[in-house]
Amino acid sequence: MAKIMNFTGTMLRNLFSKPVTKNYPAEPAVYPERSRGHVEIDIENCITCGICKMSCPSGAIQVDKAAGTWTINRFDCVQCGYCAVKCPKKCLSIVPGYQEPMGLKTEDVYTRSEPYKPPKPAAKPPIKTETN
Repeated sequence: MAKIMNFTGTMLRNLFSKPVTKNYPAEPAVYPERSRGHVEIDIENCITCGICKMSCPSGAIQVDKAAGTWTINRFDCVQCGYCAVKCPKKCLSIVPGYQEPMGLKTEDVYTRSEPYKPPKPAAKPPIKTETN
């Protein structure tokens, strides 16, 4: 009988003590300082150069310059942050927190509101020549 009821002390102690787990849904999660988080993009500043795609070690990023889309496969992304480091316009960033888990493997597609138009080079002033 002693072996059957040997959990009684633990059960009563847990029944009348504070919970060990955190109250996550009621209180916002506090992420550790060195947590990686997830990749976010400011699509309006993106020039769709594709450097982030070329630097992604897991191949989670796809860039379509013609359509002006930037796609990330969150399931394949390892949150290394190398894409954010290599981005020449600094439109990629690693933000604290993680994406909610999903049942299916999905991709997040971001599209610019209007196509990127590179700035026109400044017109050179005419060269003045002196005539005699």
